[in-house]
Amino acid sequence: MIRVAAGILARGDRVLICRRRKGGAFPLKWEFPGGKLQDGETPEAALVRELAEELGIFLAVDGLECVQRLRHRYPGGADVEIHFFRVGPFAGEPTNLAFEEVAWVPRRALPDYDFLAADRPLVARLAAGELISARSRGIGGPPAARE
Repeated sequence: MIRVAAGILARGDRVLICRRRKGGAFPLKWEFPGGKLQDGETPEAALVRELAEELGIFLAVDGLECVQRLRHRYPGGADVEIHFFRVGPFAGEPTNLAFEEVAWVPRRALPDYDFLAADRPLVARLAAGELISARSRGIGGPPAARE
């Protein structure tokens, strides 16, 4: 079983998605940033590490909220367990350090992208407005000024 942590970074109604590189596994598929857990690593610690490596952003483990955990079996491939986290305030501006491309996409448009099969249940929830709402506008960036 491959264990993975992935992050949902949102700004208002937009979600950050990442496109895998051409030469790797599942080339040019879209996914949420994150990656495999190392031996002895918690999903939260893995996501903090991966976001720093892939996007150059920094956050504390307590800035993460697990919103879904699922298992998926790829045909002829590995079983994966993915922990999806809503990402709270972080330091830095997301910069593409590891992907073919990254994009901030309106949540309703997420199903229009060719996501990894394991990510599709979360994509459907996000597109339906289940995890990103007006009350979550401050997620995924510096704390917003209060009105």
